[in-house]
This record gives sequence, C-alpha cells and structure tokens, in this order.
Amino acid sequence: MQLLGEILVKEKIISEKDLESALKKQKEYGKRLGEVLLAEGYITDENLARAISKQLHLKLVGPEDLIKIEKEALEYIPEFFAREYHCIARHLEDGALEVVMVDPEDIVVIDNLQKITSLKIIPLIGAQSIIDEAIERHYKELRTTGEVTAALSGMDFIATGESGELDDIDVNELKKELDEAPIVKLVNLILSEAIKNRATDIHIEPLFDAVLVRYRIDGALQDIMTAPKKSANGLISRLKIMADLNIAERRLPQDGRISLKMPEKEVDIRVSILPTVKGEKVVLRLLDKKGFAFTLPSLGFEPAMLEIFRKWITMPYGMIIVSGPTGSGKSTTLHAAIKEVQCEEDNIVTVEDPVEYQIDRIAQVATNDKIGLTFGGSLRSILRQDPDKILIGEIRDQETADIAIKFALTGHLVFTTLHANDAPSTITRLLDIGVPRFLVGSTLNLVMAQRLVRTLCSACKEEYTPDKSIADRLKIDYSRLADRKLYRARGCVRCRNTGYFGRTGLFELLEVKLPIRKLIYENKDQDDIRFAAIDQGMITLREAGILKAISGQTSIEEVLRTTVDEE
Repeated sequence: MQLLGEILVKEKIISEKDLESALKKQKEYGKRLGEVLLAEGYITDENLARAISKQLHLKLVGPEDLIKIEKEALEYIPEFFAREYHCIARHLEDGALEVVMVDPEDIVVIDNLQKITSLKIIPLIGAQSIIDEAIERHYKELRTTGEVTAALSGMDFIATGESGELDDIDVNELKKELDEAPIVKLVNLILSEAIKNRATDIHIEPLFDAVLVRYRIDGALQDIMTAPKKSANGLISRLKIMADLNIAERRLPQDGRISLKMPEKEVDIRVSILPTVKGEKVVLRLLDKKGFAFTLPSLGFEPAMLEIFRKWITMPYGMIIVSGPTGSGKSTTLHAAIKEVQCEEDNIVTVEDPVEYQIDRIAQVATNDKIGLTFGGSLRSILRQDPDKILIGEIRDQETADIAIKFALTGHLVFTTLHANDAPSTITRLLDIGVPRFLVGSTLNLVMAQRLVRTLCSACKEEYTPDKSIADRLKIDYSRLADRKLYRARGCVRCRNTGYFGRTGLFELLEVKLPIRKLIYENKDQDDIRFAAIDQGMITLREAGILKAISGQTSIEEVLRTTVDEE
C-alpha cells in the first residue's frame, strides 16, 4: 500500500520539502499526516479525500453523489452522531449500509455504526466539507418532513364543497380552529424555512391531490415540500387571518400584508391570493424590513460602470431612471445609491409601494390607495417638505411622471424606476406615458437597465474549454473565447443541485449627454438612440453578461436566459 505522502507528492499536490516539514510536525504533534497537512494549509480536505481513496482503493464520493440520498438509509444514523463523526448514510441494500466517511479507517466509528444500525457497514470516502453540507441539507429536510407530518397529525380539517367554497360554516368557529397549534406550526414552519433558505417568494399552490410549497431562491422556483390536499383550506385561511383578509371570500383575488417579527430580523410579507380551478393559490413576497446591507460595489458593477453611476448620482439635479422587469433588483440598486449619497446636509424623501428597505435618517412614505395616499398626492405634499433628493418607487402613469419631471426641473435630484426592456426603450416608454420630448431631453441624466443573473456555485462549478458553437450562440467573434476557460453549472448539495448560489447584476448605462439629447429632441426612435449610445461607449446587457461569464462568475446558459441579442 502506497503511503499518503507519496501519493500527494506524486499528484503534485505538495512538494518533497512540504512533506518533510509536515513529517517533522507530525512527530511533534502526534497526529496523523493528513491532519497535519490540512492544519498547515498544504492541502484541502478534497485533496486529502482523493489521496485516501487511491491509497485504500475506496470509492471517492463527490458532491454530485450526495445530492439525492435514500431517506430510509439516512434515518439509520442519528443526526448527532453524523455531525460529530462527519459521516452520512447513502444507500441501503441487502442488509448493508453504505456510509460516506472522512476517515474510513476509524474502526471505533465503524463499530459504533454497526451497533447503532445492526447492519454491515460499507465505508466510502468523502471530503469533510462536502459531507457536512450533505448532513446540513438532508437532515434538515428530514426534520422538515417530520415537522409537517407532526403538525398535521390529528388535525380535523374543515369540510368544503366540490367548488372549494366554504359550506355554511361559522366564521368565528373557523378562526378558533385555525388558531390551534397544528396549522399554526405548519405556517410558521413554511415561513421560517423560507427565511433560512434566503427565499424572496413563497408559492403555495393547490394540485389535484396535494398542496405544493415552492420557494424562489436566487430568482428560480424550487420545490420544497408538499402537504396533504385536505390541509389547503386551513393553511390558506390561517394566512388570510394573519394578513387581515376575508377568510369567507374564495371567489375573488385578495391582497394583504403580514409583519413578521423574528429574533434575528423583521420581515414584511406581501400576500397575494388568486382563485384558480383547483383552489386558491397564495404567493408571499418576503421583504427584510431592517438591515439593508447592500452597497454599490456589492451589486456587481464593473469598475468603469460603477465610476459612471457614481458620477451621475452625485449631480445636484436631474433624473436617474433604473429600468427592468419585476424582480430585477431595481429597488435594491436605488436604495444602495441613496445610501451612498446620504449626508447630513441633504433632506432625502422617498415615496414607495411598499417601503422595501428601511434606511435611517431618510423620510420614507408608503403609499396606500385604500385611504387615498397615492403617488401623486404624496409627491405634491413632499414639495412642502423642503427635499433635496427624492426617490419615487415607480413611474406608473402620466401624473407621477409629470411631478417627477417638475422635481428634476426645479433643482432636485430624482431617482426612480420604470418597467422597460433596456435603456433606450426606457426613453420611448417615458414618451409613451405622455412626457413631452423637450422635458425628457432636458431632465434625464442617466438611464440604466439591469438584470439579475445567478452566480455559479463555487463548490461545484465545472471548468471547460468553449468551442465555436458557444461564440455562435452569443453572436460574438470566437477569438474572444479562444484559449479561455469558462465555467458551467454542475450541481451539488450546497446549491440544492441547481449549480448556482447567489446573484449578481448586469447593467446597461445610457448617459444622456448632448448627442443623445439631440436625438430625443429630433424625434429619433430607440434604435437610433441605441446605436448612438453604443458609439458613445455604452455596454449592452448582453455584453455585460458575456463579461461576467468570461470572468467565471456566471454561465453562458444564464446569460442567454436573461438577455436578448440586440441585433
């Protein structure tokens, strides 16, 4: 059998000099060579696992092998034991249990596993970080499933007719039943797990035979759990009570809000209920009320783009518009900009629906159409509040646009958002709303379109050499990709088998300088504005995505999914 040090030297993971140094420290510390090499930073836990695999001729288990684990096998090893000894059961067959371990030569652990499970143990080797991530994910899912079952056990659900409507039930009795522990536990479980998993939205959707709960994580929906179909009415009615909605109304859409206080944070939840043929579907939007931690550099700006953006947000007056679809991060960008330019000399006021992020020393107004507190009415009142900088959550109509333009013309710096596909079409959209061309040209400072792309999971992203077909799909010259290494999503335990973890921004900055203003005054279309902006140095959303892919932050597939070819 080869020695561990010899394998690592042969694989060029460490040098002979490193090995000699580690062997001396091994005698001094009285530990195994692998532990010393890890502690001194000569190798990673993955290097060690691969070397032990070759030394003992055992199968090396990678992150992709631990994405799916048999629940029956997992349940044989208690969670406390798995965490303490860094091991996880993977497969059960014919009285033998495959267990992925950090140290497959640890006889004591193997003996204890045999006593606990009464099964033959087949040890496999894996890196500690990968095993620990698998333990965290799979045991949490096991606990969640158990908690759902426990919450619903013994629960008497309210009967409904075939149409899904309540059948002559006393609403007070219904409320009393819904306040009981089981359904409350289920709702609390769904909300708390969403917050722990960084979800931005929760979808609770009725199926023919179950209720599906999905979380939107990093912009993509993921199935999380299912509950029995009979729990649908109790679950949705409980959420309605929390949002102060009409629990007896099941035929019309309803909207409400829930304020959730947890030990670590406060979360504002927007509730949307939509009647469907299979029952009511609920979508919850989670907004962190405190702890706005974003800064402009953390959003994903390229250095040159960040310099341009910072230049315009420090101007004394004018208008800055951030455009993009719902969920593209517009509000986050504007709040980060407001936070950067905030100073004691300025009075900053915002009008939003709703207030997504609370920032200290800024007057933030939440509109409420039910009581007549509209964007237009709020903005007219703000004029008497002596503002210097104003953030308008969204330009939705001509009234809001007119007031925003007047603010910009009278010496105020206005930040706002607009729904448009790219920066040039944002100008067209303003004109469509009814703002005169001469006002658009004279007030706009900067138009920025943005998208969010998922960033590749650092634990499992896979390197590859792109061929000409990749360049053809992107419609760029292959010379830009030749001799480069790109990365693609693979999937592991850490990223829930998506291949992505976290998001970053793509930005398209159109500076409204004299040549662009002239085109607006001359009634030119958005294509003319686009070509002039590109000549002026504007980087398009597609090009920004390509730069992110070349730098290894995201994949080509993600760029193609979120951006369009401008030709």
